[in-house]
Amino acid sequence: MAQTSTMVNTDRLKASNKQAGRKIGGTVAIFVFLLILGLFMVFPIYLTVIMSIKPVEELFIFPPKLYAMRPTLSNFGDMFEALNSNRVPFSRYVFNSIAVTVSVTVLQCIFASMAAFVLAKCRFPGSRIINSIIVVALLYQSNVIYIMQYIVMARLGLIDNPLALILPSIASPMGLFLMRQSIGQVPDAMIEAAKVDGAGLFRICWQIVMPNQKPALMTLIIFAFQAAWNIQTGTVVFQEQYKTLPTVVTQAASSGLARAGVAMAAAVFMLVPPIVIFMLAQRQVIETMAHSGIKD
Repeated sequence: MAQTSTMVNTDRLKASNKQAGRKIGGTVAIFVFLLILGLFMVFPIYLTVIMSIKPVEELFIFPPKLYAMRPTLSNFGDMFEALNSNRVPFSRYVFNSIAVTVSVTVLQCIFASMAAFVLAKCRFPGSRIINSIIVVALLYQSNVIYIMQYIVMARLGLIDNPLALILPSIASPMGLFLMRQSIGQVPDAMIEAAKVDGAGLFRICWQIVMPNQKPALMTLIIFAFQAAWNIQTGTVVFQEQYKTLPTVVTQAASSGLARAGVAMAAAVFMLVPPIVIFMLAQRQVIETMAHSGIKD
């Protein structure tokens, strides 16, 4: 009996060791895969930073180097000098971009939150159809409806007006879908209890539901900020005083090979705000993505 029990314990120990080995092997494989994937994502940012500190003559070396042999910050000085040489100072472009980005982000969060609350927690005729339209709208980019938007803005007299950059970006199918999925996790009993206490829909939305939607709101802020920060004036704004920073950076990049270093420095300047916003809210993003599709 003692030998039998010893053999059983030995077999269990071997089996547990095999399972532990498989778990360790799987963990290592996942770590290696994520490491490679992370390097692929970080490499473009690294290359942009390296290109921004290279002298102009090093930008055209073939094969290109992945490091700067004589690093310099002259490209950043040339960037400010080139962009300040326009009729409008560089600070004006920065102000325009900040104003457009903040306006779009705040308004998008407000309208997406209110619309998502109604679609997730209110029952009315046609709600399912509207939800289906939102899902279908996720398949289309804004370029698909650009001509219709331009016609509408032209009829409203918004061409060559800063509002032409803000108003079309307020409505976001992705933001609305994200908020609706998150608000759908709120128990209906909580809302019914608030109604019994005499709270209206507006109060329920902003004082009961929204305080519990911080992860989704932070995720929406990241998406909205990134999209709004990269808005270009395109064919809707022509006055130099209303142009945004991405538009001026594109103009500088298309000025010729001599401005390649300036374009790289401007690209690094454009990268900083979105990265800072993402780093401040990355934990909230992970939590939201993990729970946005779960329902009670």
